[in-house]
Amino acid sequence: MIDWHIVCDFDGTITRTDVIDSILQRFADPSWEAIENEWLAGDIGSRECLSRQLSLVKATPTQLLEFFDSIDIDPDFPDFVDHVIGLGASLEVVSDGIEQGIARILARNYVTLLPILANRLRQLDHESWRIDFPYSSDACRAASGNCKCKSTPKSKRVLVIGDGQSDMCVASTADFVFAKDRLAEYCERNAIPYARFDNFAELPALLAALPTGRAANATAFALESSELSTQNQELFHHV
Repeated sequence: MIDWHIVCDFDGTITRTDVIDSILQRFADPSWEAIENEWLAGDIGSRECLSRQLSLVKATPTQLLEFFDSIDIDPDFPDFVDHVIGLGASLEVVSDGIEQGIARILARNYVTLLPILANRLRQLDHESWRIDFPYSSDACRAASGNCKCKSTPKSKRVLVIGDGQSDMCVASTADFVFAKDRLAEYCERNAIPYARFDNFAELPALLAALPTGRAANATAFALESSELSTQNQELFHHV
């Protein structure tokens, strides 16, 4: 496992819900939904989508902090982090969400010192905000706020863990994917080697089944490995 770098999504993957969507539902003008539909249709990238949506939010810092403190995460994620670190793999939380919220939510759940690559919220006045994109790229094929492909090192094999649209581009270039929801459907449609999961309690067994050598081929592994248990064979998908 030591040669794997894990790129882990946050909203809907580590958390139960999409944090930004929940912020918008609670604090933004309802017109945010029309902007969301433009993004889902592929008419705009997430950078434009988030810029326009976050400009509609009216909330004080106290209200946002209280909101962040109401967000639950997968209860098995902290143990998963300890497990990965114990294996010697590297892990980053890479999100098209809000860095301050991610850091606060993880710290409240005793997950600290993990690298977080995400967008940053900036206060304009007492209750108005803008969002900055320190990890964007003009070359990003998905026009994302956070170009997740930029976070993948060339010296290690890349494992993506995610659930949705913001993970699709990086999943296409990863060596293997642990996916749920829309990302799993995307991997299935596009012949991307992946394993479907529902919660982080399932992942240590899947990690143990991945190859350790840099020369190992994850696609061939998913298709051919006779060392997987019957249960894990059912979890690894290919088309």
